[in-house]
Amino acid sequence: MAERERGPEQGREHEHVRVAVIGSGFGGLGAAVRLRREGVTDFVVLERAAAVGGTWRDNSYPGCACDVPSHLYSFSFAPNPDWPRTFSGQEHIQAYLEHVADTFRLRPHIRLDTEVKLMTWDAERLRWTIETSQGVLTADVVVSATGPLSDPKTPDIPGLATFPGKVFHSARWDHDYDLSGKRVAMIGTGASAIQIVPEIQKKVGRLTLFQRTPPWVMPRADRAISGVERWLHKQLPFTTQARRGLLWGIRELQVQAFTKRPNELGMVEQLAKRNMYRAIKDPALRAKLTPTYRIGCKRILLSNTYYPALAEPNVDVVASGLAEVRGSTVVAADGTEAEVDAIVFGTGFHVTDMPIAERVVGDEGHTLMETWKGGMNALRGATAAGFPNWMTIIGPNTGLGNSSMILMIESQLNYMADYLRQLDVLGGRAALAPRPAAVSAWNRRVQERMKRTVWNTGGCTSWYLDANGVNTTVWPGTTTEFRAATRRVDLNEYEVLRAPKPRAREAAADTSGGAKVEAGA
Repeated sequence: MAERERGPEQGREHEHVRVAVIGSGFGGLGAAVRLRREGVTDFVVLERAAAVGGTWRDNSYPGCACDVPSHLYSFSFAPNPDWPRTFSGQEHIQAYLEHVADTFRLRPHIRLDTEVKLMTWDAERLRWTIETSQGVLTADVVVSATGPLSDPKTPDIPGLATFPGKVFHSARWDHDYDLSGKRVAMIGTGASAIQIVPEIQKKVGRLTLFQRTPPWVMPRADRAISGVERWLHKQLPFTTQARRGLLWGIRELQVQAFTKRPNELGMVEQLAKRNMYRAIKDPALRAKLTPTYRIGCKRILLSNTYYPALAEPNVDVVASGLAEVRGSTVVAADGTEAEVDAIVFGTGFHVTDMPIAERVVGDEGHTLMETWKGGMNALRGATAAGFPNWMTIIGPNTGLGNSSMILMIESQLNYMADYLRQLDVLGGRAALAPRPAAVSAWNRRVQERMKRTVWNTGGCTSWYLDANGVNTTVWPGTTTEFRAATRRVDLNEYEVLRAPKPRAREAAADTSGGAKVEAGA
């Protein structure tokens, strides 16, 4: 159970836990399950919202679904034989995460409506002080699982504040606002937008789609999973594992093309063009919708309904981004104007500028955001120099452009588990601090491999790239390689910090705090 410990300020007592997990999406719930499996029960999961689910709680827009097959987009330790479709909708994934929280008895550990305001490293006591909307607690280790798709990004558009109609982001969908018969501007053509457009096109009066860059869209091989299949998966669990393994293997082979032979993707492009030509007969519209960059440079999107919706008479495609709002008029960068009643932003998230980084203060008093001002980087996608006993799930360069992020999450959970084992072996009050040289060496290797990938050579500007044009998002290899790289913590990549003895604390007060001990000493 959690301890009560007297805090350094004014003698107040604070709750103390071994591990504090931030967020309750796939990463946070996965961390909680793994902690219990490792015998760690002294932990909390801090969630700012009123329910678990993360991305799949927040994104409830019409048509919201996953573009990774259901049996691969789920935990290996919590298979679901009852997925209703090959590609699951938001409501089924959210229900799955609720089920995981119940099945693994995580509810007592979860603190809902508890937003983390600030995390500060206490170098003297070797622990984190965490200020939340519900009070203060301390933790030996922080596992940040806030995810890259949690904070919507809305562009700063001149005049938007004075727009008299309705404005919302796809991740904050206003279900009380009826779009029927309305004139709607959809901003963006990413993964969310291509799911939203076919759904709202059926009911709006007029839909104007603002497209800066056309996506590559492949057919979506979605179908209902039959009752016989589901019965078989329940009766013979190995069939679920076999299905998952097949889906995984196909995607492991695909990544070879993205990372090693991007110039050989022409055949895949032809399949995507055929998908477009079947639905789009107007040559002018085809020209607007045909990408000029290599397929895979941006995330490949899956849809059977996007192109048919764009061909409908109540849809206009503007091949330019939104530049200005004048009253009820939206104006594109190319001068195109449209009168609208509502504006829906499908403009993505803060991915390369992780918002939680502003709230993490490390051993030298700098925030993680300040440390990462030149670009995000972490050791094996998990730990950051200057931030002892702090790690992130889905950290820098752990994203995938072709497969299931659950595979990467589970690899990072392996790393988290061994990290805690290493601390237990060290004994006493100890912390692990990533060596800056180790972090730099890891990221040099990652970026060197990134040079030949389609994400860097494909001729596009994607959300994978940060403000400096560096790909700090995607992993340039297979999930197998990442699993091997995160199987164990290499203590040579860390410094071991020891808390000063009580009598030495006063003498250490005017130094940086924790004494450093070389790993292996």
